[in-house]
Amino acid sequence: MSNLTDVELVWLKKRIENYIRFGKVASNRNIDRSRRVVTFTPGCVFAFVRWTASDFGTVASRIDILRTVAIGKRCSTIAYVRPGADILLTAIGWPNVDKVLKIIDTIEAIGIDPVDVSPDYWRHAHSRLAAREAPRPYTRQRHEAWLLRRKIEP
Repeated sequence: MSNLTDVELVWLKKRIENYIRFGKVASNRNIDRSRRVVTFTPGCVFAFVRWTASDFGTVASRIDILRTVAIGKRCSTIAYVRPGADILLTAIGWPNVDKVLKIIDTIEAIGIDPVDVSPDYWRHAHSRLAAREAPRPYTRQRHEAWLLRRKIEP
């Protein structure tokens, strides 16, 4: 077994679109014109967006913010992600996906790479969105506190 996490990305015009919104990809392998596999090392955080449509419009849209795990560690199974990952945030349905995308845009607008955001914040955002409440904004001060905490934690 490999210590890497593979994510299969599919793109079929006006039917299926799977893409990575953010994340540090370790490698990228094309399978054919409509499929490729990206690989992440353990501990990487990334956003995986999935969208499916039929002749009548959007059938499903979803975003997951995931953290890859090492071999032997607990993980959840997620479609297209092998062997699995730690789920930090899940949003289903376009209105919820759009809210998460706006949160990501806001974080990037203050100069922070979403990859470096505290996993606790993504869990907080997930819980608040699930309760139909607005998550607290991720600020530069909150990020600096996370970076300091990360230095002292093993």
